[in-house]
Amino acid sequence: MGKRLFWTALSGLMVSAAHAAPPAPLPAQQLDWQPWGDQAPNGALCSGRYVEPGYRLSAGDTPRQVRTDSATAAYGDGGATVLAGEVVLRRDDTQLEAPRVRVNAERDRAFAEGPTAVRYPGLLVRGGDASMALDSDAAQVDNAHYVIHEQRVRGDAIELQRLPDGRYRLDDASFTTCEPGNRLWRMVGSDVTLDRAEGFGTATHARLEMGDVPVFYWPWLRFPIDDRRQSGFLWPTLGFSGDGLDYTQPYYLNLAPNYDATLSPRWMSEHGTMLGGEFRYLFGSDQGTIEGAYLASDKGGASDNPNDPDDAFEDESRWYIDYRHAGRFSPRLDYQLAYGAASDGRYFDDFGRDFAEQDTDHLLRLARTTYRGDTWRLDARAQGYQKLDYPLDEDDKPFYRLPSLSADARWRQDSGFYQEWNSNATYFWRDLHGVDSQGRWTDEETGNRRTIPLREAANGSRLHLTPALGWRAEPSWGFLEPRAQLWQSSYQLDYGNRQTDRDENPSLVAPVLSMDSGLIFERDTSLFGSDWRQTLEPRLYYAYVPERDQSDFPDFDTSERAVSWGQLWSPYRFTGADRLGDVNKLSYGASTRFLEDDTGRERLSLSVGQSSYFSDRNIDMNGDPDTLPNKERNYQDWYNATRDRSPVITQLDWRISERWRSRYAWFYDADRSVTEKASAYLQYNDPAGHVLNLGYSWQLEGFEPADDAEDRLGYNREDYDVSFAYQATPSLDLIGRFLYDNTNDRAMEQLAGVQFNDCCSAVQLVWREWIEDNDTANTIDDDYTDRGVFLRFVFKGLGGVGQEADTYFEEAIPGYRATRF
Repeated sequence: MGKRLFWTALSGLMVSAAHAAPPAPLPAQQLDWQPWGDQAPNGALCSGRYVEPGYRLSAGDTPRQVRTDSATAAYGDGGATVLAGEVVLRRDDTQLEAPRVRVNAERDRAFAEGPTAVRYPGLLVRGGDASMALDSDAAQVDNAHYVIHEQRVRGDAIELQRLPDGRYRLDDASFTTCEPGNRLWRMVGSDVTLDRAEGFGTATHARLEMGDVPVFYWPWLRFPIDDRRQSGFLWPTLGFSGDGLDYTQPYYLNLAPNYDATLSPRWMSEHGTMLGGEFRYLFGSDQGTIEGAYLASDKGGASDNPNDPDDAFEDESRWYIDYRHAGRFSPRLDYQLAYGAASDGRYFDDFGRDFAEQDTDHLLRLARTTYRGDTWRLDARAQGYQKLDYPLDEDDKPFYRLPSLSADARWRQDSGFYQEWNSNATYFWRDLHGVDSQGRWTDEETGNRRTIPLREAANGSRLHLTPALGWRAEPSWGFLEPRAQLWQSSYQLDYGNRQTDRDENPSLVAPVLSMDSGLIFERDTSLFGSDWRQTLEPRLYYAYVPERDQSDFPDFDTSERAVSWGQLWSPYRFTGADRLGDVNKLSYGASTRFLEDDTGRERLSLSVGQSSYFSDRNIDMNGDPDTLPNKERNYQDWYNATRDRSPVITQLDWRISERWRSRYAWFYDADRSVTEKASAYLQYNDPAGHVLNLGYSWQLEGFEPADDAEDRLGYNREDYDVSFAYQATPSLDLIGRFLYDNTNDRAMEQLAGVQFNDCCSAVQLVWREWIEDNDTANTIDDDYTDRGVFLRFVFKGLGGVGQEADTYFEEAIPGYRATRF
């Protein structure tokens, strides 16, 4: 739960620098700095490190005993003792070094003539004249230069005092994590206090200097000197666009070791003032977060989406809340809670969540508990989500599960037989408004009228049972698995005011039969000067599911599966439990793998497979066995339902070398001599941090099934994708991505960035431009372009300005691992 923080009490632009300056820094060799030389570790960002030497004198027999070493010793005036000639004085864990030291007659204070060096555990102070108490921890050094070794912190001060309580007070002092000789940045304050016991420092009239130029000023400042969390202001987030200014000033509250909070007031010139916040907690095995934001009255503001009206939410309150909790009652019994809600479906489009502007298309609502035993798995949940579309059509509202109860078990015998019990009972509900008895409703935003299909018009309960019996033989040379499953579904439905003659209590009982088999052949071979173990693995699979009338069945949670390699070896054509697709097919294929003989690691895998159908697939999402898709209006759906063979699916995964690998997939319809889907991917990944990705994809119009016509691809799609990350030096990374839609002659995404990361600072600068498809894959007419610039500064040991975007960079550029500052 830790955060690397920077705290301020008030922030503003630096307008003057009328404060006294700290003394000039010392050379590196006087600050325990040791260059790496030829011993620098890989990826070292600093030219050396601070090394704390051992004490020159051993500790006394008691903490109060003082030990000294000097060339001469004499008595001075009034009973004082004068030590001279490389004097070393140690009391407990404090050591003083100076050319001349005078100890007063009371033996409770030592005065040193400079240059002096005072050492504490993990801390070095060098300076001019110094004084040190011999009966406490108090000390004072003029013209001081200090180093905190472990945190790589150094600085200078007109005067440094160690107070009796162990804190350090510095006058006109500086603070930086830059290595000696580097003046990239430093924080300067007129009155600085360092509390090593608590892990923070404070400063008055503080300014941030880059080089010798002051760039920021705080009347009062609190900052970390180690990794412990502290309450205070974080660095602000500032954004500029053609629409105006966006400023956020977070405040972090370190409430306890196991819970904290962040408050984030935000001002947007286009919308007004918003208050956001986050609370996190950890109690034993339970942990959770709650976050949200509230804007009392929106000024309106323009929409980034040209398809949406401007000022749509003028004078309305805007808000969101998102709560997540996970816990455990026992090692086998856990639970999860989640609740998310937003004032409207355009909230995250207007106010965003991260740099990438990635879609937040829904907010989860869930209460779940799960038991995982050796045989049984039990799950009880109430689940739903708010779909964030603007405007949200009534027929796009999701169904809630209130509740959903599952009980699954599996038994296996040594003979190879196994039995399964799979069961689920769920009540599905959604609240529809303004729908008449014919299922028609009017979109208030556009005035268009739409009709909710009958299969989506009912609320109700579903009991679904799928017990199974099977046997699997798995010798070293192959496998054989016959399996029989009984599919049972029954409903109790309520259509409300909807006029229909549908059965409100439909049910279905059908067998799901399959036979899976395969052989494994192996041989040793030599290829390209290396020894390999090659396998040949033919596979044969038969599945039969009879045709059953499901035209009275609802559609609560079902969608059609796309053709894939895994689908060749499955009897199911739909996800969910509302549709059981009729199947009578034989799938056949073969794979070959090349394994390194000494390690067994797979270098190349090639698979080819296809299914042959012995009957048409009459059951679609309408569930009617007597009709097929209309050939004239939807040729691809009709063809998929009546074709005799699936496309030939070819897959290749080749690890060419330790740095190069490639993947290839090809879905080819031999009957029409048409490629239905193809993709090729080549990746270079260098241990030094270089990554190159080259991708190509092709997809035939209508190849991917879709429940909604707007989600069906309305054209043949051909894309090229290039991305890279290049580590020019240990401190400099270049990243980029170019995703091109060749079909429509447009760039889908362009990204270019540079990251500089050295011993004490880091900078990320990234530009991104992308196409928003407006969630309508069937057309590009409503697509629009969005763009953004990301800038982040990090002053190591102090904090940073800007939004973290590393997660998005790693997703956009596969294989890239962003530097953690």
